[in-house]
Amino acid sequence: MSFGTPPPSNEQPEPAPEGGSGGYGYPPGPPVPGYGYPPGPPIGAGGYGYPQTAGPNPYQDPPQQGVPNPYQDPPAAAAAPEAFPEAFPEAFPEPFPLSGPSSTEPDWEALSERAAKERRRKRMWAWGGAVTVLALLAGGGAFLLVSGYGTEGEDDKPDTTASGSPKPGTSGTGENSALVAGDPTVIRDLSGSSGLRMGEDASVVPLGGRHEVKMRGNSKSYAQAAERVVDTTKSFTVTARLYNLAEKTSRIAVSQGDGESFTFELGGDQVNGKLTWMFRVQTGDKGAAATAVTVAAGPAPKKDRTTLTATYDAEKKTIALYVDGKPAGKAEQVPAIWQGPGPFQLGRARHHGLWSGSWSGSMDRVRVFDTALSDEQVAAYQEGKLDSAVKPSHSWLVS
Repeated sequence: MSFGTPPPSNEQPEPAPEGGSGGYGYPPGPPVPGYGYPPGPPIGAGGYGYPQTAGPNPYQDPPQQGVPNPYQDPPAAAAAPEAFPEAFPEAFPEPFPLSGPSSTEPDWEALSERAAKERRRKRMWAWGGAVTVLALLAGGGAFLLVSGYGTEGEDDKPDTTASGSPKPGTSGTGENSALVAGDPTVIRDLSGSSGLRMGEDASVVPLGGRHEVKMRGNSKSYAQAAERVVDTTKSFTVTARLYNLAEKTSRIAVSQGDGESFTFELGGDQVNGKLTWMFRVQTGDKGAAATAVTVAAGPAPKKDRTTLTATYDAEKKTIALYVDGKPAGKAEQVPAIWQGPGPFQLGRARHHGLWSGSWSGSMDRVRVFDTALSDEQVAAYQEGKLDSAVKPSHSWLVS
């Protein structure tokens, strides 16, 4: 081949015969069934991978009557639509009833019977409660009659032992309360009008048919009047029944005065290391120890009831002390008793402007007479035989 000479031409292939496959460069004719092409109508028995003729397809679910194919378009509008079957062909059953058969009409007879039973039950409870209250009241009344509460009993009689302190004459009022009505902090004055207001640590408690005031021996255990009760410029007698719990130091049961010093004090003081009964008065207005006069008795017994009685005779200018109705020590001469300021006291005394001698124990049957009882009258008082004409001007804790 030389330059510029056209290439030799090749003959074109003949057209493919009809009915065969298209040759190279020719469009194909109808495809012959083979690998990769969809099969035509099966000829004879189905080949490998094709369902058998006139037999079910093992890879296909059996047809379901009346269920549409979800992968098939809906039927044409020309076709008559078939009604969609109900998802639940049967209706749900009625729910179980929560209660028995109901009725629009209430059972009046049952309601009436129930109300009658309730009324009978309430009446029975009411009658039972009333019977119980009556039984308790009857029992309480019988107890009061047997115990003698509210009446003068054995405790009102003279006590012949060393711990006794009697009720003098007819001055006692055993049926009355020991406290002021409506105020449990004030001890009632049964012979006068001077109530004694108690401190926080003082209390009145029953003692047989009477009452006593208990004190704890501290600065809050006391009782005091609102004013002076004893006129120390005149004759007087002070008496009290004491229950002592102390063995040493000063313990004052009764006194008067709240200024620089007491005007008088009755109780116990320490002598030679022991608590000794004493009655002391102040004769000077300075409250000095040098101007105090004392009458002392024997040792004060512990845990025993003792009646102390102190007298001042303004005419004779003498002071005296009695223990359980008997003279104790020696009567002392005094120029006079200083009338200091301040009210009547139980359970403490004033010394050098301070409270001291807090009583430890209890006391009752506290009385004041506006006269100096004689030896015979003091003994009669102890035995409960004092003349009824001799009356106290003040009395506390005798009921």
